[in-house]
Amino acid sequence: MKYLLNGYETERLRFRLVQLQDAQAWLSFVSTPEAIKFLGLKPEDTPEERCRKWFVRVEERYANDLGGFNALVSKLTGEFVGMAGLLVQEVDGITELEVSYSIMPEHWHKGYASEAARLCRDVAFQQNYAASLISIIHPENVASQRVAIQNGMHLSKHAMFREMPVLIYQMDYSNWQYNKSNHLND
Repeated sequence: MKYLLNGYETERLRFRLVQLQDAQAWLSFVSTPEAIKFLGLKPEDTPEERCRKWFVRVEERYANDLGGFNALVSKLTGEFVGMAGLLVQEVDGITELEVSYSIMPEHWHKGYASEAARLCRDVAFQQNYAASLISIIHPENVASQRVAIQNGMHLSKHAMFREMPVLIYQMDYSNWQYNKSNHLND
């Protein structure tokens, strides 16, 4: 299963494959207004239906080598913190590799998204998975835009993605190399 970070760790997080047992925690995430709006989930679906569709999509990505989310687990408490990973996406007819992250609301503003995004970025470039990486972000999701900027990305363009206006943040390999050699975004 290409692009997955199963078994990787950061200072505070352990990455593992998403499991069915994560659905109960994820149900509360897909019930939040921010998740519905920022991830383009259908408000007319019940939280249970949103959760089911999310997990079906995760499994489809795993089965088809399209990357996918990894569960983020606190190394200190064992608690489910959220999901992050490398996702193969198509934006404006171009296949891209996305650094994606979704953190449980009770863990917002603790730096987990930045920590996970950095690892995703570094593994993608170290493994030569892509010449550039993107993050697809809703225009009103200021917190995720900050994470992308901290991850060394810059606003590349405005686009439509799954019938939703989005901002595309991007970073290429040469920028990553420059930042690494100058100890930026560490």
